[in-house]
Amino acid sequence: MAGDFSGIDPGRPSAARVYDALLDGSSNFEADRVLARRMLAAEPRARRWAYANRAFLRRAVGFLLAEGVRQFVDLGSGLPTVGNVHEIVHGYRPDGRVVYVDVDPIAVAHSRLLLAGDERAGVVCADIRDVEAILADPVTRRLVDLDEPVAFLAVAVLHFIAQDPGPMLAGFRSVAAPGSYLAVSHLTAPGDLSADAAGVVADYNARTATPLTFRGRAEVAGLFDGWQLLAPGVVPVDEWWPEPGDLEELEAHGRVPIWAGLGRLGPAV
Repeated sequence: MAGDFSGIDPGRPSAARVYDALLDGSSNFEADRVLARRMLAAEPRARRWAYANRAFLRRAVGFLLAEGVRQFVDLGSGLPTVGNVHEIVHGYRPDGRVVYVDVDPIAVAHSRLLLAGDERAGVVCADIRDVEAILADPVTRRLVDLDEPVAFLAVAVLHFIAQDPGPMLAGFRSVAAPGSYLAVSHLTAPGDLSADAAGVVADYNARTATPLTFRGRAEVAGLFDGWQLLAPGVVPVDEWWPEPGDLEELEAHGRVPIWAGLGRLGPAV
């Protein structure tokens, strides 16, 4: 992986880079690939889960664009992979604006390289829990007009926050205009998680700065407090307005243990 990443410990796996490895990306270190291989050996469905989550992001952004949203804040955006939010947005409406937020310096560096020269998208290096810093950042101030609806995307990131993410999400909601949206996907504990897979999770949690916290459906639904939860509600990620291929995967391989939902601020349209 090219670039100047001095100060980064390549022997310590990162959530963003392991996710990238599961998506067959190239923006990861050997430690990340080793952990991804261990995960797949213990839980062969993990790659399908990663792709299903990515497909939810694409469908959710497409839905929001159809609803007229033209500015997006992608919280915990991770590493640039095929089908980035700005690619989806600009393919539908060239005037759309996207702010990526991540605390991983590698994710930020790669994203800035990817977006060089694109005035419609930018990157903020910040912890997603620091709402004030994100909103005050010059990139956010340039690209996001809080007097207009904005979509906050918290996709596959909140399970890396051990404390209740509710107050953080309430901070973003408090500044959002009516008609804004919140999209969430969140990993939950599979009912049939093997002992080997549980061991890999425990090892990951012991070695990373972003340990996993599984939450159940009721807890994920609670993250939409103050937002009007839209149909079909909080459902497995591959059952949120699925496409035919998703239904085939569901029938063949069972549900993906990731809850997903979309909420709107203000009366339902």
